[in-house]
Amino acid sequence: MLERPGIPEYHLMGGDNLWGAENQQERLIGLGWIIGFVDGEGCFSIGFVRQPGRTNRQGYKTGYQVSHEFAVTQGARSVECLHELRQFFGVGQVLINRRLDNHTEDLYRYVVRRRADLRETIIPFFQQYPLRSSKRSDFERFVQCVELVATNRHLTYEGLIEVAQIAETMNRRKSRTNLIGILRDHTPDIREVG
Repeated sequence: MLERPGIPEYHLMGGDNLWGAENQQERLIGLGWIIGFVDGEGCFSIGFVRQPGRTNRQGYKTGYQVSHEFAVTQGARSVECLHELRQFFGVGQVLINRRLDNHTEDLYRYVVRRRADLRETIIPFFQQYPLRSSKRSDFERFVQCVELVATNRHLTYEGLIEVAQIAETMNRRKSRTNLIGILRDHTPDIREVG
């Protein structure tokens, strides 16, 4: 029997309780669906928002806010799959992204942003049941960044640079060179890392 702290019992795809399912094959099919779905449609991301006027607040000492997010996106016709993920994990929310362009349906996102939910539910799940695609390395880097933020390392320029350097190797490998350069200009004694 699988025991996962923080993850409630759940009925997946009309089957019995996934975590307490007596039928091991049923449990594996449900877990495989979740892993495959996230492998194909999920994203683990780290973002940076400039907050120059808030440096007196605890989380913004460097002038930047670091955000972390696990998200899975689907069109309106498949939104029920996102609600199943939400129910399975017991954390996060399903949000609508109204499409005002030439698309025929709105997009929905299952998102988990709360650090405690990421550290206690999402991260342990995907550590126990690893992703199979290249998304696994994005997940591993995401975990590094979340842990750096959890230890308040991002509140120093050196730590923020470390988070930015890891983040720029994730997903579409968006360059954080400008952010890193800005941070180094604020602290000229920081040497190149890595």
